[in-house]
Amino acid sequence: MIEIRIAERLASHNVCALSVRADADVPEVHFAAHPHGGAETLWFRFAVQVVVGRAGPVRLVLEHIGNMLGASDPGAIWPVISAGEGGWRRLPPGRPRLMPDGRVSALWDLDLSRGEHRVEIAFCYPYGPSDLNGLLADVGESVTADEIGVTQSGRPLPRLSTDYGSPGGETDGVYLIARQHSGETPGSWVLDGLLRAASAAPSGPAIWAIPFAHLDGVVQGDYGKDGYPYDLNRAWGAPPMRHETLVIQRDICLWTHRFRPRLALDLHAPGACETDGVYAFLPQDAEDGGEEYRWAEALREAIGPPYAAEQFIRKACYPSRWPTPCFTSHMKRVMGVPALTLETPYGVAKGRVLTVEDYREIGARVHRVLGSC
Repeated sequence: MIEIRIAERLASHNVCALSVRADADVPEVHFAAHPHGGAETLWFRFAVQVVVGRAGPVRLVLEHIGNMLGASDPGAIWPVISAGEGGWRRLPPGRPRLMPDGRVSALWDLDLSRGEHRVEIAFCYPYGPSDLNGLLADVGESVTADEIGVTQSGRPLPRLSTDYGSPGGETDGVYLIARQHSGETPGSWVLDGLLRAASAAPSGPAIWAIPFAHLDGVVQGDYGKDGYPYDLNRAWGAPPMRHETLVIQRDICLWTHRFRPRLALDLHAPGACETDGVYAFLPQDAEDGGEEYRWAEALREAIGPPYAAEQFIRKACYPSRWPTPCFTSHMKRVMGVPALTLETPYGVAKGRVLTVEDYREIGARVHRVLGSC
């Protein structure tokens, strides 16, 4: 006999349609990603308490994957679990369950031994404020965290820096932003690796970085893509349409007066099942052979095998629910700074199942480009 209970809420908690079917041949935990008021779903994270009376599997059943952004193939979804002291690890790829009406669910079997288990499940490796604190403890005084304002809900919004510069300064500067879409955790892990590399090799350009642009969403467990009332990455007009964007825009103005701006980089993750590898989006009006192309070529070469997609340089051609500018458009058109978006997959890059150390390695490779161009 197996009893499964729903555990307490977590940081970045996101789940709905959660039910336990303990009377099945293999006990099943059914769940779906919650939209949290937005138009798109993808991110999920929750925990269950499993009291096992005999050894055997427990099956996870992810429902409604056809409504998740880019989640067309259960076999390309590689969630993570944490059970006990071992930390997070990947589950194998999902198996499809075809329903009579043609809809598809994704299945994973967990092998649990006798005893009591608390199991956490998430779409990808979580990264939140406690992980950022771990990074800051590891890198010491080489990276400083400052509060530059507050979020829409009043949470202090941090910015990280390796150097404060000075008015009219001549030091090269790079501005980075991660988690405009709060569920895109690979962007945070890449930034984590980049800052660790910067700490080990402090001779490169000065770095200012926003680790959690949509901090409210990170804490609340929002996916954040096309969330209401305004997608943060479509709120970069004049005037800006979100308070976080206003705060970051003013910080960027401060940055441009204290450094010689070289590059702005926006760290994202793509659709759920994209496995081509890491790639860069350039602004629509980027000129062939221009600065964005030169930066993108340098990034493609540095990221290289086994991570970089064959088609590394791209321009976004998907429809937006808002006509207002994104971060890279603002940086290029208003601030006159070359700007790129870097997309890092959630699960697999060119057949390689991505780990935390892979994400950090990608960040370290990006840092080598910042220091050489």
